[in-house]
Amino acid sequence: MTARRAGELEALAQASSRIFTFPGDITDREQMRGLVHDMEARLGPIALAFLNAGAYFIEERKGFSAELIWRTFEINAGGTVNCLDPLLAAMTRRRFGQIAITSSLAGYGGIPGSLAYGSAKAALIYMAEALKLTYQGAGLTIQVVNPGFVETPMTAKNDFFEMPLIMGPEKAAKRICDGFESGGFEITFPRRLAWTFKAARLLPYAIFFPLMRRATRRVQPDQI
Repeated sequence: MTARRAGELEALAQASSRIFTFPGDITDREQMRGLVHDMEARLGPIALAFLNAGAYFIEERKGFSAELIWRTFEINAGGTVNCLDPLLAAMTRRRFGQIAITSSLAGYGGIPGSLAYGSAKAALIYMAEALKLTYQGAGLTIQVVNPGFVETPMTAKNDFFEMPLIMGPEKAAKRICDGFESGGFEITFPRRLAWTFKAARLLPYAIFFPLMRRATRRVQPDQI
């Protein structure tokens, strides 16, 4: 496991002798290259990589901010790219490996108040699709994880709209692990919410925009 907070990683490692921790920041490309090398040198080839780091900044509800958008992309999209760089190189040489990229149901279509987060997640969905088509002949399994709302410190900060069908972390983790085992391209949950988003995305824009405007009227940015 890797994350920025070394203290919390160390505490997690105490819970099981099967957890090995490698502190790092995914926005540092060279550090990620070294970290993947160190992991494999110490523990052997990486069979499955779950790229789950991401961020949502509530401040984006205040209106358009180029700085905030780039920061969101740096973490959610750029951080994923920095991890993919050494992983794809190593797995392609072995012609074996599985990579799961966490996106979000927010990446299915435009949502007010989520310009930075949703567009970064949409980029990850596209990236995962392209990677699957590119590397499926090289023995690699590429997956995308599109969750709805999950009880995490990030969702705990939300105090401005309801989160339908929010799921506990244990149940969400089981859905993800079951998806790893099945090997299908998309791991998405809860299904009712996911299919609602998918159905809305199929609508023509003349219907989609009024529908989304009504459904998200409580999520409109504060200063527009």
